[in-house]
Amino acid sequence: MHAVSVSGLKHNPAEALLQARSGPVVVLNRNNPDAVLIGLEEGGLLQAPGVRAALATALFRDGELSLVRAAHVAEMDVARFIAHLGRLGIAAIRLTAEETHADLDTLEQWLQSSLPPPIRSSPTPVR
Repeated sequence: MHAVSVSGLKHNPAEALLQARSGPVVVLNRNNPDAVLIGLEEGGLLQAPGVRAALATALFRDGELSLVRAAHVAEMDVARFIAHLGRLGIAAIRLTAEETHADLDTLEQWLQSSLPPPIRSSPTPVR
């Protein structure tokens, strides 16, 4: 087990992370234990079935990771991660009502501009 002060962690976080790979690191705040850093690779924790997906899902759900970064943590492509979220009832895209209306307006404008011009029929000659 290792210990690091808050200022030591602030000045050299890479060292604390390196130490956490070999065992827990206690973070001391004014000489009082305040937190513990634990390396996730220790003991193969991340290799256990479902752990990466569960970690990525929780971090995405809580707004800590973007969709793409969460998919990377889960070791899934984005489409597969979106399907995974859907099975859990977690929205992959979170928009406010205002953002949703703006997107729908943009879609409507795009659809209108994408339509082919109306076909004008010429009058048929009378014989």
